[in-house]
This record gives sequence, structure tokens and C-alpha cells, in this order.
Amino acid sequence: MILEITETTAMNKPEQSVAILTRLTEMGVKASIDDFGTGYSSLLYLKRLPACELKIDRAFVHELSEAGDGATIVAAIVALAKALNLQIVAEGVENETQQQFLTQLGCHTLQGFLLGKPRTAEEIARDIRDPANIFTRSIYNINSK
Repeated sequence: MILEITETTAMNKPEQSVAILTRLTEMGVKASIDDFGTGYSSLLYLKRLPACELKIDRAFVHELSEAGDGATIVAAIVALAKALNLQIVAEGVENETQQQFLTQLGCHTLQGFLLGKPRTAEEIARDIRDPANIFTRSIYNINSK
């Protein structure tokens, strides 16, 4: 199980966050820092948080273009996450340019409408009964264009 905690929440009371997340980690619950880049993280506390992944906020991905400042900021976030041995998740991926750029940077996981739109419980239940419909179709279609 992975518990997502926003950067802002984690940094609101950083000492308390470190203590709680450490206890949860000891119980087998992993932590993910969500919406990274939208809060005011202390790099010292970020280093101390027992997180397994860092999720790049969709606002950075939305404005992503290789020539603009967005690309520089995202590259810096990815480098920071790699230095801290965190898995990297990019949220809000909506087009192939974003997908290619984020993949080349080394993001481990991409989330967004390009890969799949939100689904109802009924749709998920139907797809579980027919596993061939789950995810592979979307990923195959994206990579075959």
C-alpha cells in the first residue's frame, strides 16, 4: 500500500510528518510525496521523509516544452528525486511530446489522460473480468503511433 501525502501537508508540520511516516513505513506502508513543486519544501526534511516516490505536479507537466522553463524545472525535480533514490511519477500527461520528454528524463511512471481517463467502478470491474482490456491496449496504441 502506498499512502500519498501532498508536499504542503508534509511540510506543514515536518517533524511530525517524519515521525508519522516513519512509523507507517515500519508497518509496511510506503509513502509518496504528491503535488511536488507546489509547496515550500525544505530539502533537509524532504531528505528525511521516508518516501518511496515523488509525484511531479501536473502544473509543471502541463506547461512542459523542451525549450521553455518548464522543462528545466521538471529536469531539476527529476534529478533531485534520483539523487534521493525516489521513484518518479509525472502527473497530468496529456500528449505524446510530454510522454517522450518525461520518459527520456527517466520518470518511472506517467499518469494522465494520454494513458487513460478516469473510469467508473463498473468499467473497472468489467475490465478485471477481461484482463486483455486493462492498460496494455492504451500503452500499445501510444507507442505504435
